[in-house]
Amino acid sequence: YFTQGYHPLLPDVEFLDFNNIDDLKKIDTETACVVVEFIRGEAGCEIADVEFANQLRKRCDETKALLIADEIQTGFGRTGKLFSFMHYSLLPDIIAIAKGMGGGMPIGAFMSSKSVMQCFANPALGHLTTFGGHPVSCAASLAALEIILQMDLENDITRKEQIIRSSLVHQKIKNISGKGLMLAVEFENEIINQEIIKQCIAKGVITDWFLFAAHKMRIAPPLTITDSEIKNACEIINNVVEENVN
Repeated sequence: YFTQGYHPLLPDVEFLDFNNIDDLKKIDTETACVVVEFIRGEAGCEIADVEFANQLRKRCDETKALLIADEIQTGFGRTGKLFSFMHYSLLPDIIAIAKGMGGGMPIGAFMSSKSVMQCFANPALGHLTTFGGHPVSCAASLAALEIILQMDLENDITRKEQIIRSSLVHQKIKNISGKGLMLAVEFENEIINQEIIKQCIAKGVITDWFLFAAHKMRIAPPLTITDSEIKNACEIINNVVEENVN
């Protein structure tokens, strides 16, 4: 698992350094699986290096560990691809999905090969949840996917990203990380970021910070956001940043 800290509830869980190829040596034949976000959400939209991603896939193949891609935040076009792992030349063993999957309705699922799915045969249906496949949520999910594909939304995401990046330019902005419409605007510290977020919300731009990167402001609008809406939001953010220069 690529994060920091220790999980108090699950035994034998180890955390590896993101984008540290040397740390992949910790994955061995005793490793059941590796869970990774190729674009880390709550860490502030950090992106996996291509070489790191390729070496991770290779190491999991060598040790027979399952590679699980967490696509909860990144899935369904948000990063400019239908799933973030598609930015790389690899295929995970399991893909966890939710959020954008439902188009606003609550639903989650995971995808895998037939051989992996057969592991749930004992006990029969042991992986199901009471409302996990609710018909209304499933209908909403299918409709959302059809709209994303029919409107070719994912291929327009990169263009919209460039509008944001070219519009949010200020000396107080240290960096903008992420891909597509999953971006993080970095400020000097958490205090500055919190004040800017507070004032943006007061002016009509709803945003927040990241759980493990409190000095970064989240930019994650609906995929259907228009160019004029993007420019208007960026103008408000820039004005608020300018007001907080001192």
